[in-house]
Amino acid sequence: MAQGSATPERIKSELRKQVWLKLEASEVVVGPRPCYGRVPGFLGGVAAASKISKLDLFRRARVLYFTSDGASRPLREEALRRGKTIVMSQPGLKGYVVLDGSGLTELEVRQLSTLRGALLRGERTLLLEGIRVDAIILGSVAVDRSGARLGRGDGLYDLEYALLREMHAAGADTPVLTLVHDLQVLEGGIPMLPHDVPADIIATPTSLITVSEPRYKKPSGVIWDLLPIQRIKASRVLSYLFGLA
Repeated sequence: MAQGSATPERIKSELRKQVWLKLEASEVVVGPRPCYGRVPGFLGGVAAASKISKLDLFRRARVLYFTSDGASRPLREEALRRGKTIVMSQPGLKGYVVLDGSGLTELEVRQLSTLRGALLRGERTLLLEGIRVDAIILGSVAVDRSGARLGRGDGLYDLEYALLREMHAAGADTPVLTLVHDLQVLEGGIPMLPHDVPADIIATPTSLITVSEPRYKKPSGVIWDLLPIQRIKASRVLSYLFGLA
């Protein structure tokens, strides 16, 4: 598809398909297959997580926000293993779960690192009042070295970021990290729209990419005009912040 004749959304859709096909063909997907429509776990995920876990920002971090994708699970495990607090969104943006990793056994670390596990033990809350996250880990289907990110196509992970900014649980200086396989790092060409969230740090099994000169501005909150009223009504968090609840 010639990019000059396509809309940004069509370009994004085509790039996602290409990446999912490449991951499947290369047999690097870990978790449910086929991986289409997902941010999958991948072979080398522990190595990618290890690169982030060695960073000073991770060592200093006390509270970390994660999307619930398979790719970031090894880093969620490491965060819990080190006694950090992890925060995730409940399904359907119905609220949040906050899980303190202090004193967990290794078996508990593995069990509670999924969203389902965290919901069994963590504290559920509608809003993140009084919570400030030190870093945000967003799942990505594809990235490039400029920090451009491509999600699953439903806009959820970008919206999760925007809600953190809306609730002042994160700021413009809160780093955004993502973990991907090397096959998911593209040579540019990812369109970025105002609601799209770029990455500051990209970890792969073989490299750690730091975006030293950011090209894209992060959204400062929810762009309400882009959300259908039905989507707002379907989420307790969105409804409350929009003033419907």
